[in-house]
Amino acid sequence: MHISNEKKLAARATELGNSASAEAFGELVDLVRSESPLVRRLAASALGKLAEIIPSAPAVKALHPLLQDEHPQVRQYSAKALGAFGAAAKEALPDLRDLYRSPVEKDYVKRSVVAAGKQIRTAVEIAERSVVHCCKRCGVELEHDEYVRSQKAFQRAFCDHCFDEVFLDRRNFETKVELQKKIRTKNGTWVQSKGERMIADILASEKCSYRYDERFRILDGYAIRPDFYLPEFDVYVEYWGMDTADYKIGMLKKQKLYQQQGKKLVSLYPDDKPRMRQTLLEKLEQLK
Repeated sequence: MHISNEKKLAARATELGNSASAEAFGELVDLVRSESPLVRRLAASALGKLAEIIPSAPAVKALHPLLQDEHPQVRQYSAKALGAFGAAAKEALPDLRDLYRSPVEKDYVKRSVVAAGKQIRTAVEIAERSVVHCCKRCGVELEHDEYVRSQKAFQRAFCDHCFDEVFLDRRNFETKVELQKKIRTKNGTWVQSKGERMIADILASEKCSYRYDERFRILDGYAIRPDFYLPEFDVYVEYWGMDTADYKIGMLKKQKLYQQQGKKLVSLYPDDKPRMRQTLLEKLEQLK
């Protein structure tokens, strides 16, 4: 983009942000897609300034992808803007959390992410206090603290009695999963299969940071445990290593969740083992 045109668009984004007019929304949505990071940053900031005036849902939809922008200042200003939309930006919380956890993210971006996350969570809590929630298992009406407790642990609404039963079931499952991790990678991570060990060793050799088998993100209300999550690229890697009917049903359900939420997924299978490095790196390159 020519510098004179960039300056013109940047000035326009600033002007729209100061206009206090709902009519500025459509033009700002176009500007957040500009090829210029300066224009995208200022347009994101302008949307945040107009949070009390413009429609929340489409504004959040326009801002949310900017959390993955290649320029840190764009990520910073989009986080600030999302915070201004409060509870309407609840869907952005997982991505804000991932930005904060990223070992390569800029400190000034993380500060904006923390502030935005607090704004959104506070607004969500205020909104939820006015809503009646019922236990998903027994149907009893929940106290607010019961709802908060179960949401934090399971992303589901449970009364205290059902919470304890679900917690016990989950703990038994977690113990079973941990006992299945009997194979050690070169960097000391314990995994469940030789295929997963190959993937972990390849990622480590490429100096690509990853999180293994962590439940940390919610897709369409479901807590998932991706085999690997690569925070630098926001990519999930799954090794589908079994061939039973139940396993395949679970695999298809999980793949559908990734697809529905527009998440970047690399799927690998036992047949990929002879060329695992080449296959994995080629698929990662396609998603960058």
